[in-house]
Amino acid sequence: MFKRICISYVLMVMVTGCSQTPQQDEVETINSADIEYDETHSDDHFEDFNRVMWDLNYDLLDPYLVRPVSMTYVDYTPTPIRMGIANFLANLDEPASIINNLIMGNGEVALVHFNRFWLNTTLGLVGLIDIASAADIDKPGGKSFSDALGHYGVGNGAYFMLPGYGPWTLREAGDFVDGLYMPLSYLNFWQGLGKWGLEGMESRVDLISQEPMLEASPDPYLLTRDVYLQRQDFKAEIEPEIDLEAEEDLDDYLDEIDE
Repeated sequence: MFKRICISYVLMVMVTGCSQTPQQDEVETINSADIEYDETHSDDHFEDFNRVMWDLNYDLLDPYLVRPVSMTYVDYTPTPIRMGIANFLANLDEPASIINNLIMGNGEVALVHFNRFWLNTTLGLVGLIDIASAADIDKPGGKSFSDALGHYGVGNGAYFMLPGYGPWTLREAGDFVDGLYMPLSYLNFWQGLGKWGLEGMESRVDLISQEPMLEASPDPYLLTRDVYLQRQDFKAEIEPEIDLEAEEDLDDYLDEIDE
């Protein structure tokens, strides 16, 4: 339930894949004091509403529901079963990543996703076993249809903090397209909800080590928003704008040092 709000403040340093979450990989810690905040972001038109929803999510839903439920699932479900579930669910997303990478012009990455999908679906017992990773075919970051839209110039649109869900941008409404591809198209509402919930619990527990960073932030809401929007641009492979004036000043400064 709280998956998105947790992912938003750690994805700046790493991408957590569902096939890897049960392994309890070590997560790099970043210092929130090193992050610059954009206090008046142009996409945050509903900041007053969003801050109220942030308080609801961060102060109530996460500590009293999402976090304890997620930890119970991870603590009491045998690791081989969790691993199999995580691998199976991640495998369902591969076809969407294939198509979206092709749309974005990433042919080689699309081929990697294709090879992972057919290997894990056949030799890996419909995805329960990650045969592809064992064969050194590591999974690249997945791509959604909203990433493809952003890659071709569609902006994030309005930013929302949704109750019980977390950060969301208007552009992400396009992600319904991913559900039209097999095998995701075979999932009914309840199966899709179960997939989202299981993936969310794994991600929530995996990010516990990052909680001190959020707690140390002078404004956790701004930290979450800015990192999330930066991550959206990164996934869409949008080149960051370069401040040419600042670059020239830096070059002049370095030239003076050399002299």
